[in-house]
Amino acid sequence: MGELVPSATVVPCRVTRGLVPRQRDEGQENCHRHGWDPGLLWGAALLLGLHVLTELSAAANFAVRLGFYYLLCVLGSALTAPVCVLVNGGRTVKNMRIIKAVVKTFKYFFGLRFEVKGLENFEVEGPAIIVSNHQSVLDMMGLMEVLPDDCVQVAKKELVYAGPVGLIIYLGGVIFINRKSTDSAKMVMAEVAKTMAAENVKVWVYPEGTRNCTGDLLPFKKGAFHLAVQAQVPVIPVVYSSFTTFYNPKKNLFTSGKIKVEVLPPIETKGLTSDNVSDLTDRCFHIMRETLFKLSGRPGEVKDSS
Repeated sequence: MGELVPSATVVPCRVTRGLVPRQRDEGQENCHRHGWDPGLLWGAALLLGLHVLTELSAAANFAVRLGFYYLLCVLGSALTAPVCVLVNGGRTVKNMRIIKAVVKTFKYFFGLRFEVKGLENFEVEGPAIIVSNHQSVLDMMGLMEVLPDDCVQVAKKELVYAGPVGLIIYLGGVIFINRKSTDSAKMVMAEVAKTMAAENVKVWVYPEGTRNCTGDLLPFKKGAFHLAVQAQVPVIPVVYSSFTTFYNPKKNLFTSGKIKVEVLPPIETKGLTSDNVSDLTDRCFHIMRETLFKLSGRPGEVKDSS
């Protein structure tokens, strides 16, 4: 007889819970193996996606760039406000030097260049009224590019409620005016005249009264010119070239570009009375309009549209 083959002994195998390692996500394993942070990878992917989207869509490019501008304004204001309080103790026009230094860096993020002429025309003794054209939310960058020392702005009252931005312009000594109330506006301008004389400051006003991105000027309101005549101080016009070649909300256009700025010679008001305000307003309007067309490369249009 053949030999009996012993049957195999079956040993039960127990699987101890917790001793079997779980499979790791392959992508996560690779990230850790190469020292990559998944969060950074997601951020890079998001930025790449935004870049591609802005290259393919003008509307997306406009929205992203404008949104980034607003973000810069909010973050810059939030970071600058404590510095203003610590350095100057609160609301004062001296804070504008700090604000100016911060805002002047914004242009590099958007590829904007400024070409400025006539800064010497700010060098007048005593107070003055500065008037300029008002085109868009980007005007803040242009303003800070040439803003002289000891100069306050007049702005609509609603801006004081604009979060950190409202706080920083309040700390900068900006004078707020209620455009909906004529009586209130007159009272504020009367106070501005007193402040201007007492503190020896210049006042920056946008005589169009609202933003205007048409490449032309809107008719001027007379408040700034009444103020200049009342205080017997010069009017200094400042003109910015049209933004329409690189910034146009109607066309979803927001690219890099060059902005030409010209500070024009002061217009004297000594000896003028309230009877001369209309002529002063018209004179300033036509000088600024002609300069606007010249700076924007449209010198012939001022005659055609007069």
